[in-house]
Amino acid sequence: MEFKHESNRIFLENEEGKTIAEVTFPETSDNKVNINHTFVDGSLRGQGVADKLLTELAAKLKNNNKKAVPTCSYAVGWFEKHPEYQDLIEN
Repeated sequence: MEFKHESNRIFLENEEGKTIAEVTFPETSDNKVNINHTFVDGSLRGQGVADKLLTELAAKLKNNNKKAVPTCSYAVGWFEKHPEYQDLIEN
């Protein structure tokens, strides 16, 4: 599974170029993003794709010294289940 990266989005496309999974995180300041949307197509559900998207995003945030404000319900729950990434949360 090879995710594509854009400045405020990590996503996966199918063979036809349709987005089948994504997480979006617009910048709210120079060092902060708002994780506002996570989507996984029904064909991929139950395969841990959303978890992989958030793990990829966490690595990107760490590498770029950025903090996150999760507002998407999946992202909020994901950070609650992954205390090892609590240092990425902006309080």
